[in-house]
Amino acid sequence: MRTLAAFLITLSSLTAETISIPAAGLKQPAEILVDKYGIPHIYAKTMDDAFFVQGFNAARDRLFQIDLWRRRGLGLLSEILGPAYVEQDRAARLFLYRGSMEKEWAAYGPDSKQIAAAFVAGINAYVSWVASHPEKLPLEFKLLKTTPLKWSVEDVVRIRSHGLILNLTHEVARANVACKAGLQYDRFRFGLQPTWETKIPEGLDPCLPADVLRVFNLAKGSAQIASEAMEGSNNWAIAPSKSATGRAILAGDPHRAQTTPALRYIAHISAPGLNVIGAGEPALPGIAMGHNGTSAFGLTIFNTDQEDLYVYELNPANARQYRYKGGWEAMRVVRESIAARSEELLFTRHGPVIYVDAVKHRAYAVRTVWLEPGTAPYFGSIAAMRTRDFAAFRGGMKHWGAPPVNQVYADTKGNIGWVASGMVPKRPNWDGLMPVPGDGRFEWDGFLTYDQLPSRSNPAAGYITTSNEFNLPADYPYKERKPGFEWTNDSRHKRIDEVLRGLAKVSMEDSMKLQNDVLSIPARRLVALLAPLRARDEKTRAALDLLRGWDAVERAESAQAALMEVWISRYLGRAFRGAVMPAAAASAMASTDISVMLAALERPDPRWERVLLDSLTSAYVAVEKLLGADSSKWKWGALHHAKPTHPMTGAVKGDLLRKLQPGPYAVGGSGYTPNAATFRETDFFITGGPSFRMVLDAGQWDNSRVVNFPGQSGDPDNRHYSDLASFWVKGEYVPLLYSRGAIEKATETKIVLTPAR
Repeated sequence: MRTLAAFLITLSSLTAETISIPAAGLKQPAEILVDKYGIPHIYAKTMDDAFFVQGFNAARDRLFQIDLWRRRGLGLLSEILGPAYVEQDRAARLFLYRGSMEKEWAAYGPDSKQIAAAFVAGINAYVSWVASHPEKLPLEFKLLKTTPLKWSVEDVVRIRSHGLILNLTHEVARANVACKAGLQYDRFRFGLQPTWETKIPEGLDPCLPADVLRVFNLAKGSAQIASEAMEGSNNWAIAPSKSATGRAILAGDPHRAQTTPALRYIAHISAPGLNVIGAGEPALPGIAMGHNGTSAFGLTIFNTDQEDLYVYELNPANARQYRYKGGWEAMRVVRESIAARSEELLFTRHGPVIYVDAVKHRAYAVRTVWLEPGTAPYFGSIAAMRTRDFAAFRGGMKHWGAPPVNQVYADTKGNIGWVASGMVPKRPNWDGLMPVPGDGRFEWDGFLTYDQLPSRSNPAAGYITTSNEFNLPADYPYKERKPGFEWTNDSRHKRIDEVLRGLAKVSMEDSMKLQNDVLSIPARRLVALLAPLRARDEKTRAALDLLRGWDAVERAESAQAALMEVWISRYLGRAFRGAVMPAAAASAMASTDISVMLAALERPDPRWERVLLDSLTSAYVAVEKLLGADSSKWKWGALHHAKPTHPMTGAVKGDLLRKLQPGPYAVGGSGYTPNAATFRETDFFITGGPSFRMVLDAGQWDNSRVVNFPGQSGDPDNRHYSDLASFWVKGEYVPLLYSRGAIEKATETKIVLTPAR
């Protein structure tokens, strides 16, 4: 990988194209040097101008994406897409931040509003410029016969519904199991960590309406013009004592839905007092994952519980009143116009009402940290990205509200660290695992302070790694603080830890290889379980022979991986549920926690041989139908494919669709491999995985590597729209250049911005 990247760096660059653009609101001339990989390097003379140019450049490269992001978040889709989107618009408006803007800006630090204002001014300057240069308007606007809107500074932080705020869907799923079968069976759906036994809150009927979360899911949903992605991430920091470079290394690969344009955007912002590079979300100022020349930082989701579903008894005589502490309390009613229709938005003291059951006189509302001051997703990075040592970095995390994250850290002095951060409610008399009555008996009592969440630095092992697993220290006061019990399966973490622990020294190449590792620990455990079993018929024998001795590496070319993943996703869990629970309980859950299932299967029980062999045989027959009778020709990648989804996928066809949505790409791995590739059971379409990868060499920053899937640009006519996809699929990277000299050698386009007269 290093040889390829070095070769790319040393290629003679073409003479850079120079473009000059006047920008209304810019104070002094500035430059954007776009390198051969589509990464913009912004140079400005003041901090305000730097964030202005970041906004201008985000609009230049991702205008349709950020305009759609704003419309979706503010509930304005129906203005351009018609009345079919009124329901989604109404849902989005329920979850807008509606609190004090003074408290909101103060929560992020003293210059947060100034930064956001400069960023928005840059976006608006480009919107003005493109209005007078309509030939530069992105294709999607022309297809929709619309134009981009200008932003207000509040738009940056009022929109909350794009963040990964956790646990409401699990509360409802748990209640569904309790309703249909009994709460004791929910442990098979999702194993709690640490070991914990929840109970149905007093007064709660767990039988909720089937579509109780419809409005909530619409509010969080993307703007698909016409997912069930597992959201996770990996990161690690390597100390100099364990690093092959003798310097700290930091790696990160956030796993999200894979889209076109890419979800993440890599940028470099340089001005007096600021020189930061890395990735963030294109509609937000700053850098969330990257480095500032001294400190490097990367994040994964830290699975704390930031949501609760409240259930209310309504007044039969007045459906706008709910019972609270022995009396009737009135809902707050907000009326807004959506597509020329007057819509009512209802709120209780806890939050937006997402469902009203007029027959049973019940209402359901969500309390979420989204709606607290200081929880605009990822906006807390504007403080963290400017810190220069671990103590300051940890202190900067007090400005981080949402989503809850594991931040790993490394710096040029050789320090590494981990900080768990995010706003976590204190629930004094319940655990947050079930919906609760909204009658006043179940109330949050403030939030854990940032120093009540754990951190550590410079561990003796010489490395720190997180992958959304249960990672709180053994002495953490769980019963008192109860930050959450629903942690992501730890297979990715165990594999990463296994590899790092086994290396005397970890190189940049080792880190890149590990980000692309597709060894599945659950598959390895299942192969071991099958080893002593004997076949009863030809199909079972063929399946056992195929998997016997397999190394559990789920390459795209692997026949064994095809059989294993079809078995796990479609057959094994169903067979296991049928063996351990009544039919009503089995039908109440769509999936089985693979950790709970494997732990059971590894304990002696006469039931397991039939569960394993019958379900494996069914999987083998199914793969024969999918890939043919000759198992030597099976390939996991023939089923398992990535195709980053464009918002207009359902509205265009043919060559235009292929232009907007590149792929498909044959991909290995699964949701349990470090190179995560979560997929739909129905068609194996990948719904989540690493949208962005970085490996940073602290102190030799030009040696850092990165890849963004499928590319940097949001313009389907630009070659950088999907040019990084081939690197991503092959597990290769491009340089993340930082020094001005290296950047100039690799510059493809130079954009000179001048103050408009």
